[in-house]
Amino acid sequence: MEPDRIEVSRVGAEAIDSLLAIDDASFLRPWTRAMYESAFASAVTRVHMLTVGGLRVAYCSASIVAGELHISNVAVLPAFRGRRLASHLLTVLLAEAESEGAPNATLEVRRSNRAALALYERLGFRTTAVRADYYEEPVEDALILWRTAGPAGAR
Repeated sequence: MEPDRIEVSRVGAEAIDSLLAIDDASFLRPWTRAMYESAFASAVTRVHMLTVGGLRVAYCSASIVAGELHISNVAVLPAFRGRRLASHLLTVLLAEAESEGAPNATLEVRRSNRAALALYERLGFRTTAVRADYYEEPVEDALILWRTAGPAGAR
């Protein structure tokens, strides 16, 4: 395999150790093993992993419920940030969800997370509401973003 080859694939519970490692490097309050085990036990949860040269460096967890994609987590190892890997990963996930009948997507993001907001805006997400004090450590509002596919564009 080429050292810089980028691949995205759907993974299952066998990837929990990789998910935990990426979470630990990315979040103040990472998910636990039990949280991932519970997520993988759900029929609606999907996790896509992005590899670079065979190394697992990013992932996105999401669910399709009532014909809509809800993105739970997006994380990229710090050494691989700034290469548009999250954009590539989300583009694959959004296209897959749309092909499965879930053209609209939503997520929450910290108000202060400028890099994530810029990424989501490039992908057509728009802020539609605020969840006050949604995040802990530190306490911060979450912005609720939606992406609506089709000719009408974003909400």
